[in-house]
Amino acid sequence: MNMIAVLDKTPGNSGTHAAFLEALHDAGFAGEIGTGHDTRLVHATDNSIYQRHPEAVICPRHRQDLEVLTRLAGQDAWRGVVFAPRGGGTGTNGQSLTDGIVVDLSRHMNRILEINVEERWVRVEPGVVKDQLNAAVAAHGLFFAPELSTSNRATIGGMISTDASGQGSCTYGKTRDHVLGLSTVLMGGEVLDSVKRDDAELNALRRGKSHVARIHDCVAAIHEREKETIERIFPKLNRCLTGYDLRHLRDAEGRFDLTSLICGSEGTLGFLAEAKLNLLAIPPHSILVNIRYGSFMEALRDARALIGLKPLSIETIDSKVLGLAMQDFVWNSVESYFPEDAAGPAQGLNLVEFAGHDAAALRETVDAFLEHLRQDRTVQRRGHTLAEGRTSVSQVYAMRKRAVGLLGNVQGEARPQPFVEDTAVPPEKLADFIAEFRTLLDSHGLDYGMFGHVDAGVLHVRPLLDMRNPRDAALIRPLSDEVHRLTRRYGGLLWGEHGKGVRSEYVPDVFGPLYPCLEEIKGVFDPHNQLNPGKIAAPARCREPLLRVDGVPLRGAQDRQIQDPVWEGFGAAMHCNGNGACFNYDQDDPMCPSWKATRDRRFSPKGRASLMREWLRLQAGAGIDVATLENAPSSLVARIRAVFHRRSRAPLDFSHQLYDALASCLACKSCTSQCPVKVDVPDFRSRFLRLYHQRYARPLRDYLVGMIEYALPLMARLAPLYNLGTALPPVRGLLQRGFGLVDMPRLSRGTLQGVCDEWEVQPATPERILALTQAERARSVILMPDLFTRHFETGLAAAFVELAARCGYRVFLAESLACGKPLHVHGFLGLFARQARRNISVLRVLASAGVPIVGLDPAMTLVYRQEYRKLPGLSATPDILLPQEFLLRALKPHESKETGQAHVFIGHCTEKTALAGSGSDWQALFARLGLTLTLEKTGCCGMSGTFGHEARNVETSRVIFEQSWGPHLDGLSGTRVLASGYSCRSQVKRFRGQSLDHPLVALLERLRALSAV
Repeated sequence: MNMIAVLDKTPGNSGTHAAFLEALHDAGFAGEIGTGHDTRLVHATDNSIYQRHPEAVICPRHRQDLEVLTRLAGQDAWRGVVFAPRGGGTGTNGQSLTDGIVVDLSRHMNRILEINVEERWVRVEPGVVKDQLNAAVAAHGLFFAPELSTSNRATIGGMISTDASGQGSCTYGKTRDHVLGLSTVLMGGEVLDSVKRDDAELNALRRGKSHVARIHDCVAAIHEREKETIERIFPKLNRCLTGYDLRHLRDAEGRFDLTSLICGSEGTLGFLAEAKLNLLAIPPHSILVNIRYGSFMEALRDARALIGLKPLSIETIDSKVLGLAMQDFVWNSVESYFPEDAAGPAQGLNLVEFAGHDAAALRETVDAFLEHLRQDRTVQRRGHTLAEGRTSVSQVYAMRKRAVGLLGNVQGEARPQPFVEDTAVPPEKLADFIAEFRTLLDSHGLDYGMFGHVDAGVLHVRPLLDMRNPRDAALIRPLSDEVHRLTRRYGGLLWGEHGKGVRSEYVPDVFGPLYPCLEEIKGVFDPHNQLNPGKIAAPARCREPLLRVDGVPLRGAQDRQIQDPVWEGFGAAMHCNGNGACFNYDQDDPMCPSWKATRDRRFSPKGRASLMREWLRLQAGAGIDVATLENAPSSLVARIRAVFHRRSRAPLDFSHQLYDALASCLACKSCTSQCPVKVDVPDFRSRFLRLYHQRYARPLRDYLVGMIEYALPLMARLAPLYNLGTALPPVRGLLQRGFGLVDMPRLSRGTLQGVCDEWEVQPATPERILALTQAERARSVILMPDLFTRHFETGLAAAFVELAARCGYRVFLAESLACGKPLHVHGFLGLFARQARRNISVLRVLASAGVPIVGLDPAMTLVYRQEYRKLPGLSATPDILLPQEFLLRALKPHESKETGQAHVFIGHCTEKTALAGSGSDWQALFARLGLTLTLEKTGCCGMSGTFGHEARNVETSRVIFEQSWGPHLDGLSGTRVLASGYSCRSQVKRFRGQSLDHPLVALLERLRALSAV
């Protein structure tokens, strides 16, 4: 059995759409037009339970592209072509999903156009991310208020389209409250600039013949004749997310403005091209009161009373979300705020924030609040802590923000599903409403997680369902109906925060006699129902039905086609819930550097997981059992055939599209910790490459890189010849043309012999280690440098030897083992497993003596803890320590004055994501010697092992470096910068000509200086 070429079987690229796309190109559209199965697939899902395959994906570059698109689409010939605007793709209800054409406004239209500090406003394109905007205006003491849990990837266009709100909305309002004006491109090509108009201006406009004039006339007429009905039907809620907002068409001065109508319209009325937004002054002082409870219902009932004390916001978290946070890297920074007591961890939390511009007044308010907590006995509280200052408050909120993604990481096939998760009711009714909601879910035997904004009456409730199980999937309809009825009975809405999307079937029931008005509005904006049809309303004359919660294809139905053993075997990759944490805008966050560099959603953990899931589905459809295929040895005939089978012989194989998406992965492993679901792209990348190259020939580069550890000892003996050869232009050209490799590093000229002789270092043989007495073992350490450090940075290994010896330890030098990381990265998994088992048999003997074993390079050393432990029988692999972990027990504090020299530390991606406290460990070590070490927050350097040395990746590697490391290094001129990763130091040398030291070198220098005193 072997994998086969699986072609694109998904409907797409129909004749009409292909003709339209050709006409669009000929009309001067300057953006990108994507029709590949891979591009369409990664836009077929969002953060919802649905999957709709678009015909194409187009990415406009500017407003002119939108005008070209809408002029062409408005022609009679193309009335059957439909479109859905898309921003960050984080919607939970399928708002941006379509079987027509996706218009991705995030890839190119993401510029901040103007910042007016004096008047406190900003102009932006729709693809600007909220955190991107706030980072740009923070230097002026300003911010854009609506605070979302997805703020690091949610676009302004998406926020406007769903009238997003989030935390603090009772104080700051919703997105609509901060939009000063919009430029919307309408079908047909006209641009509607929504501004405030007095009656004279409005009446003059209504007499016109343009599309913009007809829209104003229609909406104004509805508002005039239905004013009383609008006031009666629109719910009096903080989160009255109702779609076409007719209630706020006139401001306090009576001026008419369509901005509120477009906010929350979910792309059904036009394409947002530009937004003018109001900015607020950042409150410089903030305090967060973290209150713990014995039950979640106690937290809810207490919140009802706490609202009256007028905090900025109250956020609530239940025990399930809290328990998941405890297992996440984020817990390292917030654990002290949530101490356990005799009864164990809290079962519910209220996070109550106070902020202001006057520190004394804020303290007085908080003191009064704390006095209330002491005096009030209506609810039993288990204690509280304070997070004071923006940094501390942000740390706690970072945990709260990860709640959505963390819920997706519960164990088992039943996962929290978003479809009734943003109900809104009057806050005073929330506790009773949730009690009934929980009874409803309990009646179906369902588990669930809860968190939300209790001050606004919004709680996010996600029932756990296995969407691959038809019985669970069938619950979507009855649960949606029952929760809709429950919210209406409590005077609320099914959609309090995340929009309607596929849930639009309930719109007529909510609006009753006003629904025909919504149809009329839709008809005047989009007469042929081409913009996101099926959502909110349809033109009355079209008579096309609204989407139904059980009438749109479910992602689980696609996943059901993958065999259970395969599904279970690929684990987290299959459970990616589309929350989009990997689309993190922050260039100084390590999450997925390839996405940041390319802004191509295929090259993100979410995109790659989607493509991998599809590849497995297609293999299953072709009768291939991938689980069996992985475990079956490849025959000699098959291996020989693969050597001669070039991918060009099967150009339409979807496997090539998956291969290309995975080829851009740096294997930095940030996704394994930063992704809330822990999607491990390097793991399934390696597994796929192994299968792919059973069918298609490997490039020579893979063999050279994969086997380099075995060649290094021989290369080291010929170091002068190797160094000379790699510096010669002909050799460099041969390496690039023949193997696709560039900028090969130079081997060290020295050896460890000198330092070993000086400090009486002996080989770490089992006999020698096991012969040590207990006292000798307590003061001994085994250094096992990886082959790269030993032969490319011999001086670093020598520095550790001397440093450990100066700390009073006897050092033993172990043989440098080929850890196999290059083999794993390139999919030589059989060889990797054999090498791992050989290594562990050696290490278990050495480790049995209880002497610590230390590696040096983070990426190579952590392979023993990560990849090795996934192999059958190797879960109990001995710990190989990183140097700082060992030195924390070996290096004693020295009484000395600070030197005054500034040291800055930049950690390796794999190290700082796998070991969240590694930077703090280095700081503690430096402090013991009277040194100050500052941690610099950066993203990836772009090298990541051999990634940056591959010719196909050089430009991406450079972009990644310049997005984060480059600006930081340029700003640290004159400061001694230290880096723990060999790849990182190599990258800095390549792109800045600057040599960085490992922190071990700085510690050794200081210890020498102290010893000389």
